[in-house]
Amino acid sequence: MRRFLTLVFLLLFTIPFGVSISGCSKKTAAVFCNGGDTGPVVGQIATINLQPKIFGISLNFAQIGQVSSPSAIDCKGTTVTVSGYTYATFLPNGQPDMTIADVQPTTGRLCAGTWNRNTGGGIADFTTCNPTNKSGTVYVVVNGNGVSSNPLPIFIHPVVTNVTLGALSTDCANDPATNCSPAAFDTQTSTCTQTTNGNGCCAVPVTPTANAVAATGCVSQSVTSQLAARVLAGNGANISCQVGHLSYAPQTASVVTIDENGVATAQQPGSTVITANISNAGSSAGFFSTCPPTSIALTAPIGTGNATSVTVNPNNVQPINAVATDQYGTILTGLTLNFESTTPTTIPAASAASVTPIFPGAAAITAVCQPPTCNPSPFNQIGLFGNGKAVTSNPVLVTAPGVNSTNLYIASTNSFYLVPVDFTQPQLGNPVRLPYQPNSMVISNDGSSIYMGSSFELMTFSATTNSLAAQDITVPGNVIALSPDGTTLVITDPIRQFVYLYNTSGKSTGTTGTTTSSAGIQTQYGGVATHAVFSPDNSTVYITLGDYNSSTGVTTPNNTLLVHSTFTGWYQTTSSQATTDVAIGVPSVGAFFGGNPTTARSYCPVTTIVGGAATTSSTTTNLFYPDAGVLGPQTDRIATTNDGLHVLGATVTPAPTLTDLAIGVPPGGTVPSLPIGACPGQTPITTPQKFTTSTAFTGALPGVTASAITGVFPTSDSKIAFVTYQGSGAVVPTYIPQTTGAGTLSSIPLSTALGTPIAPIVGVVSADNQTFYAGTTGDNAVHLITKQADGTYKDTTTPLAPKLPDVNGNIVAPNLLVQKPRKATS
Repeated sequence: MRRFLTLVFLLLFTIPFGVSISGCSKKTAAVFCNGGDTGPVVGQIATINLQPKIFGISLNFAQIGQVSSPSAIDCKGTTVTVSGYTYATFLPNGQPDMTIADVQPTTGRLCAGTWNRNTGGGIADFTTCNPTNKSGTVYVVVNGNGVSSNPLPIFIHPVVTNVTLGALSTDCANDPATNCSPAAFDTQTSTCTQTTNGNGCCAVPVTPTANAVAATGCVSQSVTSQLAARVLAGNGANISCQVGHLSYAPQTASVVTIDENGVATAQQPGSTVITANISNAGSSAGFFSTCPPTSIALTAPIGTGNATSVTVNPNNVQPINAVATDQYGTILTGLTLNFESTTPTTIPAASAASVTPIFPGAAAITAVCQPPTCNPSPFNQIGLFGNGKAVTSNPVLVTAPGVNSTNLYIASTNSFYLVPVDFTQPQLGNPVRLPYQPNSMVISNDGSSIYMGSSFELMTFSATTNSLAAQDITVPGNVIALSPDGTTLVITDPIRQFVYLYNTSGKSTGTTGTTTSSAGIQTQYGGVATHAVFSPDNSTVYITLGDYNSSTGVTTPNNTLLVHSTFTGWYQTTSSQATTDVAIGVPSVGAFFGGNPTTARSYCPVTTIVGGAATTSSTTTNLFYPDAGVLGPQTDRIATTNDGLHVLGATVTPAPTLTDLAIGVPPGGTVPSLPIGACPGQTPITTPQKFTTSTAFTGALPGVTASAITGVFPTSDSKIAFVTYQGSGAVVPTYIPQTTGAGTLSSIPLSTALGTPIAPIVGVVSADNQTFYAGTTGDNAVHLITKQADGTYKDTTTPLAPKLPDVNGNIVAPNLLVQKPRKATS
């Protein structure tokens, strides 16, 4: 029996030992970090990191938080898996403490107070955070496999109720701010080893590595500034030095970038709300302003120089240079400018700062820094420091020499027919029967679509197929205007008393680049429109309103003005008198309105600061589109010239008269032009921007007896303007403006080749400025007023006879004309 027990003993102990010896012989040899045969081993924990190392975690009294998951690495930086961690809290002196902040030992769950332990009654431990209302800083350290992590600061403080950006503190004892916090010193100068003020602040403010952010102004692009915040508790106590690090985030990231130390670097012009995040909650602390441009100088490089007037052959690319500077003389880069053309049909402006003429013609090119894509601002801060306002450049005049042919479309409000004319062909086109008699007609700048209003529907005619393309019965009324990009119509319905902005196709709209799913009404406003004009960037439309008489079907102008902007939406204001017409300024810093007197509105709002001086906590109120100080002679219809020098108007009261309203000379300038650059001043604007104007010429329309002026039509090269009217005279009045001083008024007799003309009631200028097409009463024809070799215009070509019939078969006068250019050869 003893021998049996001895055998069992040997089997149990000697065999495993043998197996163990065999296993050890196959074990991988340890690799030491230093490459030798002693020291730390690769694969063992060398470091445990807790984040955020410097900024730590900020908690209100009784708030529950969570320590981020630790990361363990070996001596080679390779991640090491740890089966479990143990968390503990310590005071700065290394002593354990669970009364300021407590941590769940195995999960890292934080309590700004003390966790419940051994509560009993079925209440699990570490589920209730009991406030102790003790402020202070403790550190969490996590241990794994015998290795301890870096200490993670935990800032415990009363509940934060308000965070406000402001100037850096210079008195930490009486006016603490975050630049007095020990946390600020830890990251920037590391000189505050202890606090000596009762409020927990350092004895002296931190010296910032960047300039202090301007509290009463804007910051130039690329300039760095130190943000400072004042943090208040519910009882109003300033606890700025108890909350640790604040993290800042701009609402509009393009305006400013902010690093982990609160150093803000100005980026693109504009202002933005700054959110300060603390205690796992965000607070709108204030805003930051990057200086807007005060001037945008536009030039066309020619050879080794630059010019503001240039001749460019069709299909040739002409670069455009734009230099923007702010109020401190800083040259701004990376601006999102909108380049605009007054004649995009022939000379469109490219977004890449260049011009490529498509057809012969002329145009003024301007660049605009237009909110919200450039110089944006929160709505309640528009105008503060100049942000939230458009800034316009000087115009560059581009002329494309040559001659092109024309496609002309002729219609009448008294006929169901539209007649297309292709001047590369020897005869008129076939008349096209329309569903309804049109009451208005406009053509897109690309020449593809003609929109006609009627009492029953909107009719869309394809100018490429010469056929009706679409009908929309939801928008009966008059077509008043079409945006330069062809996406938005202004339609007014006098019966329903509405003004509509109608999306034509669902294409990209305006400067925002947004798209819509289908054509239809975008937005509407009560009233009846009489005239409208868009800014070249499609973002703003100015509309005059009138009173509709349902018994007579006549709309009489009233003193209500309506503006719609993609930035501010609808805006209604009133004028001191009835407004009869509207024309956009060149550059488009506002609009001119016909009436008695002729007036103007600026796109620069009148800004009033709310709450005192202009500081980062101020808000503003604005009077949009204020009166621009123009009091000109009476005009019924007006137009502006592309060179930006003239507002040409005509009236029948008290007699048929033409007026040349010259636009004033800017400070230091010699050539009249509208004010350019930013709205005046970068401090609060309490007075409107004024347009300096003077009457250069007033004269009676020669040989004209008129009951109404129907249009004033300057050529795109600004060398001559034509006037149409209802009445008699059988002449087309013309006016040749001058750069300065009075121009020359005369008239062109109408040809009698097709009968006796009475009056030109409608007109359109060809894109190459070679021909003025005039629809006339009397002979019911379209006359071609053509440019002669000596530069004058005469009616020497046989007029067109569209022979538009009314419902009774009578031939009526053509009073609707649109044109598009085409190549001179078929």
